[in-house]
Amino acid sequence: MSGTILVTGGAGFIGSNFVLRERLEKKRIVNLDLLTYAGNLLNLHELNDDPDYIFVKGDIGDPSLVGKLLDDYQPEAVVNFAAESHVDRSIESPESFVQTNIVGTYKLLEETLGYFRRLPAGRAERFRFLHVSTDEVYGSLGPSDPAFTENTPYAPNSPYSASKAGSDHLVRAYHHTFGLPALITNCSNNYGPRQFPEKLIPLTLLNALEGRPLPVYGDGLNIRDWLYVEDHCRALSLVLEKGKPGQTYNIGGSCEKTNIEIVKTLCALLDEIAPQSPHVPHSSLITFVKDRPGHDRRYAVDCSRLERELGWRAKETFETGLGKTIRWYMENTQWVQSVKSGAYRNWIARQYGE
Repeated sequence: MSGTILVTGGAGFIGSNFVLRERLEKKRIVNLDLLTYAGNLLNLHELNDDPDYIFVKGDIGDPSLVGKLLDDYQPEAVVNFAAESHVDRSIESPESFVQTNIVGTYKLLEETLGYFRRLPAGRAERFRFLHVSTDEVYGSLGPSDPAFTENTPYAPNSPYSASKAGSDHLVRAYHHTFGLPALITNCSNNYGPRQFPEKLIPLTLLNALEGRPLPVYGDGLNIRDWLYVEDHCRALSLVLEKGKPGQTYNIGGSCEKTNIEIVKTLCALLDEIAPQSPHVPHSSLITFVKDRPGHDRRYAVDCSRLERELGWRAKETFETGLGKTIRWYMENTQWVQSVKSGAYRNWIARQYGE
């Protein structure tokens, strides 16, 4: 796909990595982002002087703004990353998740459908709406259950996953009812550069570098499937290029690990990368904290459809991806300081009792 892509939520973690990748592929990017707590323009500072990167601060729930951007820039695709995405925050305050993930997606779909219907036949045939979602919509797995497939019934267990499930259903309905050429991807846990440090890996890393406790929920045996963010973004590009409208594609790393295994692996790698640290061995900082409500026990993603139909394979192992992640955070101290606002510190204190 050539031409212009309207990316929503492109200043966030996965969105910014996708924007950077697509600019390397010479796509013109219009990035619409409200810049809530996890949106950070430093994620895209390399593009500050790029004439083919246009940033617009705004909300996907603003129909007049979205309609104007579609009419002015005439994109060949809309890629929707815009979402509230942290489970713990959704438990504390569900309303913003409903507003952004459900109502916001609805309004974005409405404007996109109107734009799509005005396109000439050739451009309409090429147009795509890609909705980026999560494996959490499928609920939780038992120890011996098979991994989630695209046909797994939805069973969300948190306000976050319920709101994402609602948005997925809307996208699917706009394809089947109105003919919008929409695709959905459901990804496993991402990690990598530019991730806001409320999530397990960057929180653990930055706390370890400062000699602070490394909080692990419950017994630490909750299992997730881990996916390096650049592998995820390659998959999204393939889905845009070759995916079949109306189809859902699961994207996973085929890398199931317990939370305590993640933390211990990170500590061991950090010991090797920063042996001069006064906190070696960093695993001595591990602290178990009270489990969160409704904490799903296990996620695992079967991405064989993506591999079989589009030829995608993850390039990074967990160890190589984690090593790249650690080095990025250690080399980007300005970025780290930019996200450590008072609001962020208050949030960590509320969640982990610091």
